Amino acid sequence: MKTAEIEELVETLAAGLDRALSLEDLDGGLVAYSRDQPLADSVRVNFLLSKKVPADVSAWQLRHGIAAAVRPVVVPANAELGMLGRVCVPLLVRGFRVGYLWALQGSQDESPAAILGELPAVRTQLDRLAELLLDTNTAESEHRRQREALFLAACAADPVAVDEIADWPQIHATGPWHVATLIDRPADDREGGALLHRIAALQATVGIDAARFSAGTDTHAVVLLRDSPGKLVHTEVLTRYGAEIARRGAPPACPDLMGVSEAFHDLRRLPEAYAQSRKAVQAAAVDGRLGAVVDYRRIGVYQFLAAASRNLAPVESVYFTELQDFDANRELLPMLELLYDTDGSVQDVATALHLHRSSIYNRLARIRSLIGADPLGGQVRLELHLAMKADRWSRRPRI
Repeated sequence: MKTAEIEELVETLAAGLDRALSLEDLDGGLVAYSRDQPLADSVRVNFLLSKKVPADVSAWQLRHGIAAAVRPVVVPANAELGMLGRVCVPLLVRGFRVGYLWALQGSQDESPAAILGELPAVRTQLDRLAELLLDTNTAESEHRRQREALFLAACAADPVAVDEIADWPQIHATGPWHVATLIDRPADDREGGALLHRIAALQATVGIDAARFSAGTDTHAVVLLRDSPGKLVHTEVLTRYGAEIARRGAPPACPDLMGVSEAFHDLRRLPEAYAQSRKAVQAAAVDGRLGAVVDYRRIGVYQFLAAASRNLAPVESVYFTELQDFDANRELLPMLELLYDTDGSVQDVATALHLHRSSIYNRLARIRSLIGADPLGGQVRLELHLAMKADRWSRRPRI
């Protein structure tokens, strides 16, 4: 956490407002407070000592709607708690709640209107404070961790978790949805990546209305999105995710990729959609022709391979094995796969490989001679094409 900058900003705000201030995270934990204002009630003193809002004080504050507020909230005094009146300033970044700044009233008789009238003049500093909180402690808060764990449990088909997240305000009655899985590199290429993926996914979706919730694991990020036509939202989320990964970690070893599930209306289908999005992004990782944002329905034969996946390469084609043995320079198999993928257009393959059409025909004749069968014949073509895709699928990232 950028503690020094946050503390300095709180002190600057306190001096400008001439108020005792305290900064609280979403879990009720003390982040920073002003030291030069002598005024304090017993609640403030206890809060500064324990660094945690007591349950009875938290209940009083929540009773006045601070958890859902987007504008400053007046929380009146409570003599039983030994509490002067306060103004709670919810700190939000592009609509995402990151914490609360509390301004203490000077006395029981002072009107909170004085504080409310001073806040517009420090809007810029308040926005900066919110940005600092988002950039540092939000994804690490216990509140956020618990919610992400529950969301991932729902993705893993825990029926209790599915029922619970269905009642979350940002998810309830907002369907249809789809799930997106994002990766930045193979799973075994990073240590301790869970927090990085969590922060990157959170930052990538802040302010994007279609994004209902995000979570991160050791190997990838997961985002629940409200279904809408087009891919502009997906591209924006992926671009922002990649920028966050690059800013916080080493440069990625492979392009950032996103797999997108089919749309669904019933949250009980969330686990199925999550599985689809993982398979789609795995296919994108092994087959660059699919693009950076890949729908599950577009991964073709990889759907079948995913349904019968094995840890070892599921390639048992004699023709494919023979071609691999003969093709030490990688001239035949890549050309043949490209020919299959482009609907048998020799001209398109020649153009893509910067070769003359006659070179493509010569290579086809060589393949015919090596395996003793026509690579463009129906059954042989099906076998070889499937074997090529199975070989790719065997090299997918394990997420």
